[in-house]
This record gives sequence, C-alpha cells and structure tokens, in this order.
Amino acid sequence: MDAFVSDVEKTVGRMKGELEREEYAKLLRLRDRLLQLHSKNLVKINHSIMELVCARHLIQSGFDVELEHTLDGVSCDIYAVKGFGTLIVEVETGFVPPEHALDPRSYLRARIASKITRYSGFANKFCLGTPPHYIMQIPPALTKPPRFRTQEEVAAIKRLCDLYYTSPPVTFEEIRNARLHSIYAIDVDNLSVREWDVNEYMGKAALWSV
Repeated sequence: MDAFVSDVEKTVGRMKGELEREEYAKLLRLRDRLLQLHSKNLVKINHSIMELVCARHLIQSGFDVELEHTLDGVSCDIYAVKGFGTLIVEVETGFVPPEHALDPRSYLRARIASKITRYSGFANKFCLGTPPHYIMQIPPALTKPPRFRTQEEVAAIKRLCDLYYTSPPVTFEEIRNARLHSIYAIDVDNLSVREWDVNEYMGKAALWSV
C-alpha cells in the first residue's frame, strides 16, 4: 500500500472509536478528499495528517468541515461552518524549502504574516494550526486588534511579505484589517488539539525560545 494512504488510514482508524456514526462518516469524506488530492500529487503527508486531526476536533465541536477548500480563488487548508459562523484554519508545519536554507526565520515569519493577511478576511474567525514542537514566527503587530496597529507596523509587514510573496502582493488594506483569533496546537502523536489564546501562545513561545 502507498505510504501516504497507509498513514491516512491508520490515523482515521485510531480516531474512529471516539466518533459518533455521523461524525465518522464526515471524517471518511475528508479522508477521501485527501486521497484524491494525493493521487494528483497535491498534498503532503505531515500536513494532511494534521488537517485530519484538527478536522476531527472541529467535527466533534459541531462544525461542518471541508479540507483544501477554495474561496474566491484562494485555497485554504480547513474551512468550517457552524450555524452562521465560519472558521478558517491554516496549518503550518514549520517546513523550510531548500532555497531558503540561509534565511529560514525570515521566510517563516513572512509566510505566517502572509497567511494571516491573505486568509483572515474570508471567515468570521481565523486560526493557525501548528504542531506543539514548532514555535511560529508571528509578527507581534498581527496579534493586536486592527485598530491598535500603527502605520509603521503595517508598512513593516508589507515590506516583509513583499520579499517573498508578490503574485499577487499582499495589500496595505489586507494588513490593516487582518485578524488572528487563536492558535490550535495539533498533537498528532496523541490525536489531540489544544486551542490557545494568541497572547498566551506568544507568551509561552517567548519562554520556549529562551
């Protein structure tokens, strides 16, 4: 069996016992979606497993969940709906491509900033998902409510994103209005998800990085 398929099936099997029949049917539909994308070489295993674990958590919380969902030409990792509320979760593994071996921190900082600015306007709530062992490089200005973000901070984020993302570039308006609501720590080993308040996460990250 293909290694990707095997890992996905094992993960879904481990989660089955915690789900009601209808919840498990929803998870199987997401599994099939990932396997279809894998057959086209469009997804990677670490990222996909984290998506499934986070999706299980959201399904159990009453959300209807889609993976690799397209909105207005933008594809987001997890799109969830509950009542009239919408949620986007972008999953970040901390992977750095070889071409950025000499600037990994700047690259990841720009990647996180661009995700928050590009995606947060497409849902009522925007979150980042990350494994517990990865400390995300979140620009402090993006942890503030938009009304407290200064023009200097907006300009600095624009310069950072423009170093790596220009097709299309992020806009000043996107940066000014961007919101990050919380962080999901996705523990694949234990199939668990912990939601962190952004400021609490940033405080813990500061301690972990010492």
